[in-house]
Amino acid sequence: MTGSVFQTILQMLAGGAGVYGILVAAIFLGQRTMMYPAGGSLGTPAEADLAEARELDIDTEDGLRLVSWYVSPAPGRPVVVYFHGNAGTLADRAFKARLFAAAGYGVLLAEYRGYGGNPGKPTEEGLYADARANLAWLAAAGQGAENTVIYGESLGTGVAVQAALELARAGTPAAGLVLEAPFSSMADAAQIHYPWLPAARLTRDRYESLAKIADVNAPLLIVHGSDDRVVPQAQGRRLFDRAVGVKRAEWIAGGGHANLYDFDAGRKVLSFLDSTVSP
Repeated sequence: MTGSVFQTILQMLAGGAGVYGILVAAIFLGQRTMMYPAGGSLGTPAEADLAEARELDIDTEDGLRLVSWYVSPAPGRPVVVYFHGNAGTLADRAFKARLFAAAGYGVLLAEYRGYGGNPGKPTEEGLYADARANLAWLAAAGQGAENTVIYGESLGTGVAVQAALELARAGTPAAGLVLEAPFSSMADAAQIHYPWLPAARLTRDRYESLAKIADVNAPLLIVHGSDDRVVPQAQGRRLFDRAVGVKRAEWIAGGGHANLYDFDAGRKVLSFLDSTVSP
């Protein structure tokens, strides 16, 4: 190999490494923009065909005022506190709230900072603070943790697991925990989508659900589709295996990431609530 050819190869390698480094830096710096495509407008509960809901003003510990939606429960029924995924707003989940409300369950559709016209920018700690604020409002309204079901969908499963863990640590475990299409950790999920990057090491907002799930001390339901291309079902199975106590799983054949209610997931969740949480 001549010196000029060797020099050319070195220059190509250096150039490739430079491009790769720039790409890694760009993804690291922009990861929250990708993780949280916030924004959107809530509209009104009536416009979402959830006229029975009322808008709540939720004050967070760091000084934000957020809007969430609330449907009161029938006497003696628990409230489902719903933390949605990273896309869209709580209004896009109104059809799930209608299902629970029709069965007499209360529903608190919790909206995050930066979403649906709310102030602030989403981060892991910020969303945890939003969850605490919504649960504090519910407690102040007379609905204790023993009558509260924590429900998380996709990104919201990380929020839900943390919320359930904090209730357990306070000695007031939730009545139940429902996880729809959950990841074991955000780092694990990121590595699946960016196998050519050290994505797990670069992830800032980690949502370490696998490390927390054994301590939530609440009956657990996991609902996860076999054809989920966003969060592989294997991650939900890891969570289920690590969980202790009363637990149930619905591994939905053919289900994807965002269409589980097309595969009768709603009925399966209601069955869990009726038999385990509100017999």
